[in-house]
Amino acid sequence: MSSATLNLREELPGAANLKVGLLGGSFNPAHQGHKHISLVALHRLGLDEVWWLVSPQNPLKPAQGMAPLDQRLTQARAVASDPRIRVSDLEKDLGTRFTVDTVKRIKRMFPKIKFVWIMGADNLRQIPRWRQWPALFETLPIAILGRPTYSLGALAGAAARRFRRHRLRPRGFRSLANRAAPAWVFIPGPLHGGSATSIREAQKQTKVKE
Repeated sequence: MSSATLNLREELPGAANLKVGLLGGSFNPAHQGHKHISLVALHRLGLDEVWWLVSPQNPLKPAQGMAPLDQRLTQARAVASDPRIRVSDLEKDLGTRFTVDTVKRIKRMFPKIKFVWIMGADNLRQIPRWRQWPALFETLPIAILGRPTYSLGALAGAAARRFRRHRLRPRGFRSLANRAAPAWVFIPGPLHGGSATSIREAQKQTKVKE
């Protein structure tokens, strides 16, 4: 068992009724967009914490160009810089590769915590590529954060259509963590244009100029 899991178990022994958002991803690298949607989720959903689950390797992304996990964790902690945001390599400890498996294991580990999955509209649009994605909606409530250029397409996509009857309106945002799955919300803004892809491209251009 890794230090990440031990720390969480020791720091959250009871954690009854704690509301926690889970934000998964490669964080390659972490940026202010990740922090922005975390802060929006904390405020709009009435969460106590957000956990960044830094994935050892996203199954949908190539290993080439992926920075080492330790490097991504260190940078994520520097970007988060908020006591309500925990950065963890919990997925590495669990040995899971797919989101649905990760969240099921986390819920079993911390049965008293009320979890919400957080993701950007870009992920809602492409979530049908995820393994057993309907099971994710049926495992825990989900919050979708608007992202520039993605939101409209995402809300017209397969996932939004399939679970349209379970979407909560704005007045239900703060009750999301207390809801039984499936339940989801779309938080339209304020938007943030941060992109890990753009950051990596900028870093490549800088190296070329050097």
